[in-house]
Amino acid sequence: MAYIDDANTQKANMGYIRSSMNEPMLEREHEFELATRWKSMGDEKALHELIRSYTRLVIATAAKFKHYGLPMGDLIQEGNLGLMQAANKFEPDRDVRFSTYATWWVRASIQDYILRNWSIVRTGTTAAHKSLFFNLRRLRAKIEGAENENGLTADGRMKIAAALGVRVKDVEDMEGRMNRGDQSLNALISDDGEEEIGSFLADTRPNPEDVVIGMKDSQTRSKWLNDALKKLSDREQHIIRERHMQYETVTLEELGKKLGVSKERVRQLESRALEKLRDNLSANKKDLSNFVGDMA
Repeated sequence: MAYIDDANTQKANMGYIRSSMNEPMLEREHEFELATRWKSMGDEKALHELIRSYTRLVIATAAKFKHYGLPMGDLIQEGNLGLMQAANKFEPDRDVRFSTYATWWVRASIQDYILRNWSIVRTGTTAAHKSLFFNLRRLRAKIEGAENENGLTADGRMKIAAALGVRVKDVEDMEGRMNRGDQSLNALISDDGEEEIGSFLADTRPNPEDVVIGMKDSQTRSKWLNDALKKLSDREQHIIRERHMQYETVTLEELGKKLGVSKERVRQLESRALEKLRDNLSANKKDLSNFVGDMA
């Protein structure tokens, strides 16, 4: 997926980058003073000076991720969010430079943005997969003989998998995704044809006839079940509805408190109500598997 900034956006980005690089570097003592004023007194003027002085850190970090094809301005913006998070959490008394502390926050913010926007398909679901996504290119270039004309060799995939603690199949899948990128379902199969990729995908949804039949069957089963429930006592109906017909079922103990009986007594009443319900449905020759198969 490729993003291209227009001329005005590129001009604005360059202006921001130049002004950021012209901000003065902070001496350690002044940095400590600014961080302390913000942390202790909520001095926003001190916060703004601290942030402005380290936007160069954001720009340098964002530049390392520009090959993922996302707008540089967006990467810088996300990095600035990470920088502000770092300023809010920074503890000046720990004798650590703010730049050292903020680097992790800036990098993490930019990487999270890339994972959310590089592809319309979710890219990383675990820490290991995220590490694979961001380190595959580097390790592929570093491992001697890891590639041939068809991509990574089997030995190269094994080395990368071992280095990052993932499966070889994970390396294969990530390699394929990074090489191919996203494809539109409306893309043509060939330059001289009219067939689109989407036309070759099977539609697994039920056809209209099955949908209508299912709706009719569902309505019929609901009527049968309601008729059978009406033959139970009010308390038995309440137990069945609370225990088996709600999105979030009620526990025996909770139901016992509502009814003023022990949870063991609720269990006995529930068991008896289910038996009655089965008998009522059986008397009308209904298929019990459609109703109480999961209630046992």
